Amino acid sequence: MNIRMTTVLLFTCLLVIFTSHSGIAGRADKSGTAAAPQLLIPVGPRMIALGGTSIATINGIEALYWNPAGITKSKFESNATFSHVNYLADIGVEYVAISSAFEGLGTLGLSIKSLSFGDIAVTTEEQPDGTGELTSPTFFTLGVTYAKQLADRVSVGLTLSHITEKIERASAAGIAFNVGVQYSGVGGVDGLNLGVVVKNIGPQMQYEGTGLLREGSVEDLNYTGSLVQLQAASAELPSVMEIGLGYNKSFDEVNSLSFSGLFQNNNFSDDEYKIGLEYSYSDLLFLRGGYSQSAKTTELESIFGGTYGIGFHQNLGDVDLSIDYAFRSAEYFGGNHVFGVILGF
Repeated sequence: MNIRMTTVLLFTCLLVIFTSHSGIAGRADKSGTAAAPQLLIPVGPRMIALGGTSIATINGIEALYWNPAGITKSKFESNATFSHVNYLADIGVEYVAISSAFEGLGTLGLSIKSLSFGDIAVTTEEQPDGTGELTSPTFFTLGVTYAKQLADRVSVGLTLSHITEKIERASAAGIAFNVGVQYSGVGGVDGLNLGVVVKNIGPQMQYEGTGLLREGSVEDLNYTGSLVQLQAASAELPSVMEIGLGYNKSFDEVNSLSFSGLFQNNNFSDDEYKIGLEYSYSDLLFLRGGYSQSAKTTELESIFGGTYGIGFHQNLGDVDLSIDYAFRSAEYFGGNHVFGVILGF
């Protein structure tokens, strides 16, 4: 089977997986009803600065979240990254990931994302002003990734994530799959790349726990009240399909530009069109920017605006170091500040 046929089959499989699972996409009227919303919180300052657009050219450890196919293209056998996001309402998002290439097998990666909410006052139906106790929700995602270079121009990747959510006396758990493909040299044009990724495909999630217990009674009988278990409704994961193009242009040995564009199809919000641009000076200094535009099938608009960022890269001999920062503007809550470090060994 040649490369072109293999690529067509892979893209077809991704489209079938998404359309069969998500049903109706681009549904902003369903906003706020999805399970595991933390899956949609982005990580990694470089890609956030580019508006999340570079799924066709992203490579190395950064690709774990955005397009797992890209981790096969790292210049190093092993990589590690750490990032922190100051998210909305003082929520902190911590992300740690490692990857390693194994000859003849492919590339394996492990990622952990957790959210920190701080202490929150416990309230109940009987004590809506607070019980005097404090709690801190736990939102945690563990991902395992496998990727392989099928040919010189085609790479594929798969991530299996275990999702854990725990609030006061109730919790939910689930699994999600991300599948991605990258194809380089589209149409025989050097530097032109295509990426397709389907994210957050999996079964519905449902909360359980003692927080759903209520005291019930039977009328006209001399029985004391007993506890009744309420059943929480299950909810779908926020599935996403993205198709992106990326083009790299080197003007000389020092200056280069990377342009990326993306269409994002969502099953719990409006679809989006995104663009990103990165300028590189001597592979040492990077300036980045990104912008997204909603398809606006409803009057509901995203609170997030433009993205900007800067990065520094330096080879320190045995260790390759990148330090990046990004800012994502947002209404009402203030913007998101993102910091990250990438190490190559």
